[in-house]
Amino acid sequence: MAKNDQFVSQIADIETDFPQWYTDVVLKTKLVDYGPVKGTMVIRPYGYAIWENIQREMDARFKARGVENAYFPLLIPMSFMTKEAEHVEGFAPEVAVVTHAGGAKLEEPLVVRPTSETIIGHMYGKWVESWRDLPLRLNQWCNVMRWEKTTRPFLRTSEFLWQEGHSVYASGEEAEEETLAMLRLYEEFAKTVLCMPVLTGRKTEKEKFAGAAATYGMEAMMHDGKSLQSGTTHYMGQNFAKAFGVQYTDKDGELKYGYTMSYGVSTRLIGALIMTHGDARGLVLPPPVAPVQVVIVPIAQKKEGVLEACKSLGERLRKTGLRVTIDDSDNSPGWKFNEWEMKGVPLRVELGPRDIENGVLTVFRRDTCEKQELLLSEAENAVASLLGSVCKELYARAEKRMRERIVPANTLSELLSGVEGGFVRAGWCGERACEDKVKEFAQATARVMDETHDMPFCVCCGKKAKHTVFFARAY
Repeated sequence: MAKNDQFVSQIADIETDFPQWYTDVVLKTKLVDYGPVKGTMVIRPYGYAIWENIQREMDARFKARGVENAYFPLLIPMSFMTKEAEHVEGFAPEVAVVTHAGGAKLEEPLVVRPTSETIIGHMYGKWVESWRDLPLRLNQWCNVMRWEKTTRPFLRTSEFLWQEGHSVYASGEEAEEETLAMLRLYEEFAKTVLCMPVLTGRKTEKEKFAGAAATYGMEAMMHDGKSLQSGTTHYMGQNFAKAFGVQYTDKDGELKYGYTMSYGVSTRLIGALIMTHGDARGLVLPPPVAPVQVVIVPIAQKKEGVLEACKSLGERLRKTGLRVTIDDSDNSPGWKFNEWEMKGVPLRVELGPRDIENGVLTVFRRDTCEKQELLLSEAENAVASLLGSVCKELYARAEKRMRERIVPANTLSELLSGVEGGFVRAGWCGERACEDKVKEFAQATARVMDETHDMPFCVCCGKKAKHTVFFARAY
């Protein structure tokens, strides 16, 4: 078979083999490849471009709130990890440790960063002296390592990229307010940038971050009805401040401990948007994070004037700030269509001799897989408008699916039925034993608690419910 006649290899059926569909998509669209060390991934340029767009959009939001970027070391003294008992216990199974360097055994083992509360707490203890130093609000973009047993690209790998923000305040009220404000920032980002609806709320004690006073999560429903934790914020109280001596002299001259909080999202967000918006043809990327927002495919490109017209249109669109590529390769138009559809490019523009003569262009929308004609003279405004429509449609479609697949449950059998295809809202008495029983019975966990507490009885024991919880099976 000639190269020009080849089409992109098929991917697994999204409805009957969702896990294999996901693996096929991330590999065949060249988002990632497997690293030589088990559990690691190599993020390829197309995948990294998505992360860069996420990073740029998120970073701008942090800076608008007055958060500054910094960088802290990858290696952390083992003694730091043991200063906060709950923290070290929670991370112990995932920690990678360096015991030798330079051909000699180290006096103290070093932990490869699983998270940075400890080392940042240590530095804050050095930097914070007076009330004038507060609040101190820093963020870092970095990699972390957590030695996972079961891995899948973007969703759970031994090494991944993320941002982690850490702030210290003079009062618990300020730190708690920032914890909730960052949760709202994540929610807005998910909606407007990833076109992804989410549920947000407080985590149960069992599910909270090790060492936190309270953890809040952002949960997204994937195509198969499972939940993916897509971001968390944590109110630490004074736990880490006391462990690392983060103290300041107040206006009245009294020495006090600060209050800390932290927040983070990771490259897991790429997995989230793949499994939220993807379809039988492959990726469907939201325009704000798509590496290529518009691909122009010349039709009969060897005919006089076609490539020139495509290049001219490309320049016009780029001047409006759009990310545009022109596929002038020697592959057939059909091959190109299949390739760019699998890659999830929001809009494909087809331009040939007849289009040029009639002053029009044909646009294919990846979200609806529909074509329409636009006037060539009005391309800039028309394309921008279509990209806006794509964002709205992607969000509306995902939100509709999520709302339709959230069901109430009053018994464990109803909960089991519900989590087989989506999320369940159920009452919970607040007892750990009932939470554990739900997991054992239905392989489902408490994702976040719903502020609208309207389920009167615990789904497990039947006693009066203290909370209404969203339960789901999760990645």
